[in-house]
Amino acid sequence: MQTIDRAGTYNLGERTVKRMGYGAMQLAGPKVFGPPRDPEAAVAVLRDAVAAGVDHIDTSDFYGPHVTNRLIREALAPYSSDLVIVTKVGARRGDDASWLPAYAADDLVRAVDDNLQNLGVEVLDVVNLRIMIDPHGPAEGSIAEPLKVLVDLQRQGRVRAIGLSNVTATQVREARGIAEIVCVQNQYNLAHRADDALLDSLAADGIAYVPFFPLGGFSPLQSATLSEVAARLHATPMQVALAWLLRRAPNVLLIPGTSSTAHLRDNLASAALMLPDDALAALNGIGSAH
Repeated sequence: MQTIDRAGTYNLGERTVKRMGYGAMQLAGPKVFGPPRDPEAAVAVLRDAVAAGVDHIDTSDFYGPHVTNRLIREALAPYSSDLVIVTKVGARRGDDASWLPAYAADDLVRAVDDNLQNLGVEVLDVVNLRIMIDPHGPAEGSIAEPLKVLVDLQRQGRVRAIGLSNVTATQVREARGIAEIVCVQNQYNLAHRADDALLDSLAADGIAYVPFFPLGGFSPLQSATLSEVAARLHATPMQVALAWLLRRAPNVLLIPGTSSTAHLRDNLASAALMLPDDALAALNGIGSAH
């Protein structure tokens, strides 16, 4: 048994994936813009992830842009039949590396076509609609119009399954009235737990929840409690934070990203880290303090 198998599996639409996956965002250059400093190292990380048993990779053609998808194709094509690649649309990059909305029908069709071309596939396994009403976090507003464009692309056979990203609970309910939603990808971690109720409701309905920035993202998690628990368990704080997410609910699928093979191994090892009940209680207190 590979280490990540110990975290179990969960359904992602009609596919079943291991709960420990990999996010490709950090393979692009600084600020997720431009090429990596060492493309060969980026390819090596992707191949090492799959060799370690990862069968769920998260990406987007606006990472770079176009950088991570082309690296994935170089590293992993032809793809194993059990590999699920999840991408996202709804944003584009400005020349200054800014993140801009791209909701118009033409934008979404172009984004899906770009993902298909740069990944080198005929159909996209899962496409998350990234909502950019507020790029910094979920904000209310109807998402019906762009979602219907994705539904049409799904009918055409270019998209197999649809997910959502950066959304509110109200938007999830609206979307589920329009299409089958297989996953929700929002910011969530030990310290950022605004989605507690949404996560639980999705678990009750058998829908995957995929936390982005599981380790804090551009502001890494820092907590004396987290450090103390990690020291007691002879693990790193980041491994404990990932293990907490796996323990949080059975529908949580993790996609920690890194451009380092050493960090990749550390992240994947968290799948086998057991958290005693007292450690879990202490870690739960971090979120309640924010």
